[in-house]
Amino acid sequence: MKLSTLRRWVSPSLSIQGKIFLAFSLVALLSIVSISVIVYLNMRETIKSNAVTSVSDSIRQADESLNIMLEEIDRLNTVVVTNKNTVIDTVLSPSEEISYEWFQEQKRIEEFLSSLVANKPYIARIAVVGLNGKVFFTGGPWLDKSILETPMMDYMLRNGSRHAYLKQSGVTETITVGREIRYDRQTIGVVMVDLNYDFIRKTYGVRPTADSMLYVLDQQNEFVYRSDHTPSFAPSDQKIVDMKHKFAKLGKIEGDVKEKVINGRSYIVVSRQSDHTGWTTLALIPTDSLFSESARLLKLIIEASAIVLLVVLIGSLQVSSRITINIRRLKSMMMLVKDGNLTFPKKEIRTKDEVGQLYHVFIGMVEELKRSFEGIRISEQEKREAELTALQAQIRPHFLYNSLNTIKYLAKLNGTPNIEEVSGSLIDLMRGVLGNSNEYLTVREELDYVRSYISIIKYKYMEPIIVHEEIEDPSLLDSRVLKLTLQPIVENAVLHGIGSRDQGGFVTIRVYEDNRDLMIEVTDNGKGMTPEQMEQLLGGPAGTKPTSSRFSGMGVRNVHERIVRSFEAPYGIRLYSEPGLYTKVEIRFPNLRGQMGAGQEVS
Repeated sequence: MKLSTLRRWVSPSLSIQGKIFLAFSLVALLSIVSISVIVYLNMRETIKSNAVTSVSDSIRQADESLNIMLEEIDRLNTVVVTNKNTVIDTVLSPSEEISYEWFQEQKRIEEFLSSLVANKPYIARIAVVGLNGKVFFTGGPWLDKSILETPMMDYMLRNGSRHAYLKQSGVTETITVGREIRYDRQTIGVVMVDLNYDFIRKTYGVRPTADSMLYVLDQQNEFVYRSDHTPSFAPSDQKIVDMKHKFAKLGKIEGDVKEKVINGRSYIVVSRQSDHTGWTTLALIPTDSLFSESARLLKLIIEASAIVLLVVLIGSLQVSSRITINIRRLKSMMMLVKDGNLTFPKKEIRTKDEVGQLYHVFIGMVEELKRSFEGIRISEQEKREAELTALQAQIRPHFLYNSLNTIKYLAKLNGTPNIEEVSGSLIDLMRGVLGNSNEYLTVREELDYVRSYISIIKYKYMEPIIVHEEIEDPSLLDSRVLKLTLQPIVENAVLHGIGSRDQGGFVTIRVYEDNRDLMIEVTDNGKGMTPEQMEQLLGGPAGTKPTSSRFSGMGVRNVHERIVRSFEAPYGIRLYSEPGLYTKVEIRFPNLRGQMGAGQEVS
């Protein structure tokens, strides 16, 4: 295949195949890019969400585990400070050190303390320190009365009314929990329990990535715990303390998560404050380390997307070629017809799609064109015959009018005025229907047609039909209305209204103006109609044919539909009736004056 041919096929400005190829390619590219971006972003959010959830759950579990140990220690402290015989009496005993009594007291209280911490490996030491200098403990390290002068002792005395938690500066392996020993409303000493730091390290050993960091700070901003082997880019202690204060301003929010930039590096920071100890736990997860795996997956997604796009491009080229091959065949046949060759070789297109249908239409059109050329002579002959037939049709109305005039003349000669009247009225009515081609007539002409109709129909009932005309303004007689709108209404009133009465029937035609609209009312005192009959007469169910009058061939509904089609709402017909009393037909027209169109009358 030549490059120029391929360029012509796939060029969107020259061929349908090029447009299809370009459309397929753009849709595929947008779909692949959209899916790749959505997958990648969702994957990053999932990684972030999983890391935050894992760290939050681990911190919560660590706090709960630590709280369980601290609650157990609080119960031990309570047992100690409430034991009078073994603890309080020993602390208040006047016996001196290095005496038999002191030795017995020491043995008894140390056995008591040992029994309390038995089978509790997380307790490194428990001690009772009296303000009088007596010190009793079990576990390590060694403790003596020099502790009375330390800041830790001062902190315990100030904050140990219930319990106090302290990690001393310089001591990195022990958390001390202390409580005052009170007797007779006075503080006589302190009980202190040292928590084994290995349990703290195991409890808070949460590291979602190799370079993530976790810090636990007490209420004095001392570091209770920090991750082992913190990376070189770890924030300074002061920044960690400042971060704790910022989180503290937000209140005690469990699992609060923020994204922060520290020293030019982005971190996901998870914070939690313990309700039991008041300690704040901060977990810092470097964003670049967390998303390092997603970068590798992004590269894999890009490579897979490129392969899929290449396959789609090749496939779309093949599909567009297969789709347009029949169009190209049809184009070549059309070019032959354009040059006047109606006997071209046909390339059969057997598909049932639009192109196949277009092929059959095109072949049919060519065959029809052949027949048209062959039938030109016959068509010219038929045209001459049609002109002759039209001339004959123009002669027929003249013959009909002349015949009716002859009947009228003979009736006058023989002294039969009723036949003369009926013939004259019929001539006037047919001349208006057949001879006047104008679509609009004046109200005066419409009333003349009604009078002609009444002159004919009255002989059917063998008695006069009384028609009252009420014209409020004579100038309204020159207003234009649609042709043959009044006569069908009057005919309907005569045939279906007063025709059923024995005598005394009449019809009133009122012409007046309302809000600059022309109004014509036709009222009869006939048998009236029910609402269902009015609906059937004017609207009727969908699909029913309009009621026809016996003379005009157009009923009330036809008149209404003609008016609505010509002028739209609110113009048209409205019906008012009471069964056994009356029927009133109200016709609303726009008040049209002047010549509406040229009319021709056959004489």
